[in-house]
Amino acid sequence: MNTTQYDAAIPAELDGKRLDQALAAMFPDYSRSRLKEWILAGLVTVDGATSAPRTRIRTGQQVALTVVLEVRESAGAEPMTLNIVFEDDDLLLIDKPAGLVVHPGAGNPAGTLMNGLLHHAPDLATLPRSGILHRLDKDTSGLLLVAKTLVAHTRLVRDLQERAITREYRGICVGCMTAGGHVDAPIGRHKTNRTRQAVTDRGRPAVTHYRVLTKFPAHTFLALRLETGRTHQIRVHMAHRRHPLVGDPAYGGRLKIPGGGGDALGNALRALHRQALHACRIGFRHPTDARQLQFQSALPADLTALLDALATAAGKRVADGKWDRMEWPVQQAD
Repeated sequence: MNTTQYDAAIPAELDGKRLDQALAAMFPDYSRSRLKEWILAGLVTVDGATSAPRTRIRTGQQVALTVVLEVRESAGAEPMTLNIVFEDDDLLLIDKPAGLVVHPGAGNPAGTLMNGLLHHAPDLATLPRSGILHRLDKDTSGLLLVAKTLVAHTRLVRDLQERAITREYRGICVGCMTAGGHVDAPIGRHKTNRTRQAVTDRGRPAVTHYRVLTKFPAHTFLALRLETGRTHQIRVHMAHRRHPLVGDPAYGGRLKIPGGGGDALGNALRALHRQALHACRIGFRHPTDARQLQFQSALPADLTALLDALATAAGKRVADGKWDRMEWPVQQAD
């Protein structure tokens, strides 16, 4: 258990505020929910006495805050080879392979990314979700951001909420799309299949932007950006557009082999055993020194092989590294 002590006087601009509101203004590196936990646990005193969150405070009163970081995650630490793209005292950036579950859950009690992270950095056990800031589905590959301290976690969560962190994906969808655009459709739990998500009026707001990178006769290579981060968001939104991701077992329906594509293309489509989605780029402000950081992950071999087969079948030229060099097109507007 790690503890840190803070002592401060209530400034004039917070006179008459509730204690929980004043602490949120005085200690912005900690979330309001965590500060309230500490107040209720008796870890905050005003002039030496504990107080309730709604207590009105006055200028000049002395506040003492004891920050206590206890183990919050019960997942066991397991040795695991992690593809670490970047690491410092505040954060980790992982390039997750397809097939690796991020959080333990029903059917996956161990062998997850969280288990490996707890072995690599045991102090992550004191953070919500072991510092993992956003989700990637089991069979989605790519970049995943992890906070290593509570301060970094609070700041990065705030940046996510304020849409200051950019996340860009590459996907291959069924059908030939003619132009980029966006999907603005709320996502919630499917009304009959509780393991799936769906576009529903009762869902939470969800926005996905997409751009066409390459068109094939029966498929499209897309760049996608998340404005929100709902469960299965890209997969659900592309299926809602009637262009589901290739290989998506939940939202893509039966595999369709286009006529005239040849055996090589058919074999490449059958060989993909997951949804064709990769988190290729992330940009964010460093939580401590405010540097703007940008990272990129190369397309995995299975997606590159499928793109090569699609291009060959369509009579397009294939060149090494071509797919990774494609940038977000600026000429298309939502």
